[in-house]
Amino acid sequence: MTILVTGATGRVGRHVVDQLVARNADVRVLTRDVGRATFPGGVDVVQGDLLDIDALRGAMTGVRTLFLLNAVTGDEFTQALITLNIAREAGITRVVYLSVFEADRAVNVPHFAVKFGAERMLAAMGFGATILRPTYFIDNEAMVKDVILDHGVYPMPIGSKGVAMVDARDIAEVAALELLRRDAAPETLPLETINLVGPDTLTGADVAAIWSEVLARPVVYGGDDPSGFEANMARVLPRWTAYEMRLMAERYVSDGMIPQDGDRERLTTLLGRPLHGYRETAARLAGR
Repeated sequence: MTILVTGATGRVGRHVVDQLVARNADVRVLTRDVGRATFPGGVDVVQGDLLDIDALRGAMTGVRTLFLLNAVTGDEFTQALITLNIAREAGITRVVYLSVFEADRAVNVPHFAVKFGAERMLAAMGFGATILRPTYFIDNEAMVKDVILDHGVYPMPIGSKGVAMVDARDIAEVAALELLRRDAAPETLPLETINLVGPDTLTGADVAAIWSEVLARPVVYGGDDPSGFEANMARVLPRWTAYEMRLMAERYVSDGMIPQDGDRERLTTLLGRPLHGYRETAARLAGR
């Protein structure tokens, strides 16, 4: 049966599609702009978004398993709830949902609270789902690369508790494996949650030290105060998004993102390989 992938052109979604195609899955994607989307041969492309009811209904026809990834937007919760309602209407009970690490705890951060609400809907409506809870994406460092390279400052206020940053490729491969496992099961499998973490729990000072080694020159940590970070983000992002990122950073400083016992071992067993680490991405962003 067909697996429908939403968010298929983003940092995680495109890798999910590639992983599924490499494993000979029957894949369909829903995308806003078909002209800009490039997918492997054999992928069925449907134009539309998660608020386009007719497109959603068409995309879900003949689908057994859904990968739900919706971006951080002002209407993210509405998108998630509508998509899950249309999925249930279409008879889809097998879902892999991309949530966020400790979504049930950081409820003052809007997109954490939104994702926890979607998790509750999955449980309350009887979906058989894998809820994936990734930590901070290593790939997000592309947003602050220029500050690091040009000014020698790591500006993301992640604090001293530590954040086990995760690579988008690891997220995507786990997602693909779970989609295939649920799609192939003779019956709907029970709800399950997987924490997606990286191999190292890094503080702000740790990350600055990695960049110093990669660049062979000093890089300092910009500190825990999120005010400057919010102001810088507001120059390139909507004001509410910059403020939400500040709230997220404050949670990093106060709580960190610390793996639970067994999280890393579970992932390496599932993937059959080591997890991608921070240094690899730093070297790539630095052109080394």
